[in-house]
Amino acid sequence: MAPAVPLSVLDLVPVTTGSTTGEAVRNAIDLARQTESLGYKRYWFAEHHLNPGVAGTSPPLLIGLVASATSRIRVGSGGMQMGHRTPLSVVEEFGLLDAVHPGRLDLGLGRSGGRNFKPAGASPEREPVPERELVKVGKEKDGYAASNGLVIPPRFSFERLLGSPRFALNKQLLQQPGAETPDYGDQVREILALLDGSYRSPEGLGAPVVPGRGADVEVWVLGSSAGDSAAAAGELGLPFAANYHVSPATVLEATNAYRAAFRPSAKLARPYVIVSADVVVADDDATARDLAAGYPNWVLSIRTGAGAIEFPTKTEAQAHEWTEDERALVKDRVDTQFVGSPATVAQRLDQLQEATAADELLVTTITHQHADRVRSYALLAEVWAG
Repeated sequence: MAPAVPLSVLDLVPVTTGSTTGEAVRNAIDLARQTESLGYKRYWFAEHHLNPGVAGTSPPLLIGLVASATSRIRVGSGGMQMGHRTPLSVVEEFGLLDAVHPGRLDLGLGRSGGRNFKPAGASPEREPVPERELVKVGKEKDGYAASNGLVIPPRFSFERLLGSPRFALNKQLLQQPGAETPDYGDQVREILALLDGSYRSPEGLGAPVVPGRGADVEVWVLGSSAGDSAAAAGELGLPFAANYHVSPATVLEATNAYRAAFRPSAKLARPYVIVSADVVVADDDATARDLAAGYPNWVLSIRTGAGAIEFPTKTEAQAHEWTEDERALVKDRVDTQFVGSPATVAQRLDQLQEATAADELLVTTITHQHADRVRSYALLAEVWAG
């Protein structure tokens, strides 16, 4: 293994069959406490809406709950959906949190959720970035693998998902009628200006953002491809989070594009990349596969546009009769989930870190039983520490 990089946590606050939203939130608080004691660096919440199996609808509220229940671990968003938010509202929310929990907050900014959302690869105005020698890609059976064995599957088309009635309803309920999302890079710049007090309106007026101005908040940009997000992060000298667990086919182009665009800033002298991965760890490979049995069903519910279902048990998952089209729909996500014993998963995470040159890895784990989820993070932390 290469020298271990820090591990962090991404929590969707999953709701499993037979449980409640209240239990999911209490589990998140408990998992944050446990992973803090295990040495994880950050605890991030994703933002999702209209998903029966995901309770993570409001990162700021969840951040406040977890920050109050912990003392050292950094807490943040992975990320805020800027498609239906304004920079001022975001800065004020995180300013309030920073007033109570100073110096522990990560403000991760995502581009999804807006009318101007572009699928991966839909930024033709940007030239493709050549891949680093370390990550040359060659064919391997049905998918693709980087030179070190990391699976890079064929690109998944999000056209069907983005065109689903649920996504249309999402926008309808989250955005004001007639509202248009500004340019993403402009939103990030405005947030930075509101935080450091340099904001000026077109008329030259400043903005007395209290709480918010001067908050000790670490701003991150999240992205899945070599598009606007990677370019904005690089050009503004911000740290970048790449989503292998959401779009494994484009993780290399995203990290390459970010590094190519990077310009040093007052807060960051060199590129800094965190890469996410879906992980389930157990004492042995067979047990881990059993714990992850519901994952394909869960991904299928997302990919069909229905919204994430409550995470099923192994028995519930096996009751589903799969079609070939359904299996193809989830194959890239299933093939890139890291499932197995501590040694098995550590090896695959090491491949991901080496291929992407990640400075940090962001682990997301869902199992039906909370105790199994906690143990997965504990086993991983133990093997990763060596």
